Amino acid sequence: MHVAAEQEFIDAVTAFVSAADSGHLNLLPQETSTVFKEPIGLVYTEDAANTKNLLHGLHFAKPGEHVSARVLSATKDEGQTKGENPIKLVTDGINQGNQNSYLVKADITGDSVNGEDAIDVDDNDGKLAKSSDASDLASETMDTKQEQQHIKSSSQVTQKGSKLSEADKHIDQTPPDARVRYLKDQLIQARVYLSLQAVRNNPHLTRELRLRVKEVSRTLGDASKDSDLPRNANERMKAMEQTLMKGRQIQNDCAAAVKKLRAMLHSTEEQLHVHKKQTLFLTQLTAKTLPKGLHCLPLRLTTEYYSLNTSQQQLPNQQKLENPRLYHYAIFSDNILATAVVVNSTVAHAKDTSNHVFHIVTDRLNYAAMRMWFLVNPPKKATIQVQNIEDFTWLNSSYSPVLKQLGSPSMVDFYFKTHRASSDSNLKFRNPKYLSILNHLRFYLPEIFPKLNKVLFLDDDIVVQKDLTGLWSIDLKGNVNGAVETCGERFHRFDRYLNFSNPHIAKNFDPRACGWAYGMNVFDLVQWKRQNITEVYHNWQKLNHDRQLWKLGTLPPGLITFWKRTFQLNRSWHVLGLGYNPNINQKEIERAAVIHYNGNMKPWLEISFPKFRGYWTKYVDYDLVYLRECNINP
Repeated sequence: MHVAAEQEFIDAVTAFVSAADSGHLNLLPQETSTVFKEPIGLVYTEDAANTKNLLHGLHFAKPGEHVSARVLSATKDEGQTKGENPIKLVTDGINQGNQNSYLVKADITGDSVNGEDAIDVDDNDGKLAKSSDASDLASETMDTKQEQQHIKSSSQVTQKGSKLSEADKHIDQTPPDARVRYLKDQLIQARVYLSLQAVRNNPHLTRELRLRVKEVSRTLGDASKDSDLPRNANERMKAMEQTLMKGRQIQNDCAAAVKKLRAMLHSTEEQLHVHKKQTLFLTQLTAKTLPKGLHCLPLRLTTEYYSLNTSQQQLPNQQKLENPRLYHYAIFSDNILATAVVVNSTVAHAKDTSNHVFHIVTDRLNYAAMRMWFLVNPPKKATIQVQNIEDFTWLNSSYSPVLKQLGSPSMVDFYFKTHRASSDSNLKFRNPKYLSILNHLRFYLPEIFPKLNKVLFLDDDIVVQKDLTGLWSIDLKGNVNGAVETCGERFHRFDRYLNFSNPHIAKNFDPRACGWAYGMNVFDLVQWKRQNITEVYHNWQKLNHDRQLWKLGTLPPGLITFWKRTFQLNRSWHVLGLGYNPNINQKEIERAAVIHYNGNMKPWLEISFPKFRGYWTKYVDYDLVYLRECNINP
């Protein structure tokens, strides 16, 4: 039986070679004819002992030679004549070595391809190596016409292989929401048809379209990708397509459809504009709204604080508060949990916590709660001072122009009569922080700390990731402020904060000058006093009584006050934007000494970016009894 099968193979190959010699061989596969697939040079045998003899009788493709152009040839000895059939020589060699059956692995010559037969025609690394000298001599016996025919076949296979690769690539690139988009497109078409008079005149089709719209709408639901769709999505899609075909047969007036689509587009754009305004308003509202848990926390802490006697209300190590040889931090905040994170993260990376002193200034409402928090949760050996801004009797409207302006009728009108707002951009200036004098205390550091030489100012929306003691040893070269510049983005230059149409601004400042960041600043209080910085600030505040130089906030007057008095720190000290930019480089965050959640997406709010929230929450112990009682969770 094996001999008969081998004889059939020899006859088929002989016929193949004869057809090629005569030039009548059709290499393209036909569904109605038997397709012969040439061997690629790999013959599998059951007898592993004869593998060496078998491979000796094969002609391996040379590097760069196409798979389809491979010629299977063999010889029994080096003196083989050119007239003998090379295919028969191979089979004869196999018969002499072993009479067992074999399997020939076929090349890709047509559209019928299975998983085992597929060969990447463009993969040179997958091609076979050179054969022996005897095989090379045998391959030269093929005449020129046969070689041309093989080259033609190779070109055809290459083209087919390329088409297959492109098809596979197209399949791989199918978007994950292809069916979701198609269903949405069907909904739009259905609604257009329902609005056309010709369709409305057909009650049966109208009912059917409305039914299909309901079905597809339920199928879509909140799906954003195909994997979210239910199992019956394809059935609903086909049913909708059939109904739409009926609509196309009834309504063939393209002009009416185009007119309706334009109206829908205009209506959608109007709705988008309204939604954008609503989103902006709600984002600003959320940013300045205190979560319920953070409102509960100071109430619970205040109650506990006033249950203590006077001696129990005292914070330890108060003798260190005015020691200029220690590391002093200034934090002005009414947010207890945020302040705790700043202190905890700083202490966690400090080498000797006993040398660090934190000066916290808060308002009257949070004073007792802030003290109680640090009485219950002392930050290792660090020193904590909590002050009430109401106790700064020197800070009054007769001394501070900004206090006088914050209480003026024009400011009250601007804040509390919001219906008079002329543009949406003003919404951010209605945040309560602009009304709080806590936000302006940074311009009065020498008055608050008269016996200190250098202070590190920290905002309450930052997290410290490294030891900061190195900042005290930086030579500011006679400057007052050490800060990280923010020139990387065009909107952080002076012309984005100051009104250069005003002559006071235009003649004193460069509109393209680099801005810098508040949030982590080293202030040399000796130079501050020497250069009379507070008076400079007051003079500019008086000029801006009508808000014509800048709007509100502390950065614009800071840029003016410390103009040419700011030393540029290395960017790795302070990375900003975690409260508004979701695309901050992860490596920059990891390398930063301080990360800053400036923007509306504060880490204690639900609208914060989830991927950045973990840097903040790891410094909060959510198992504390006060946090559990107020339902404050990560």
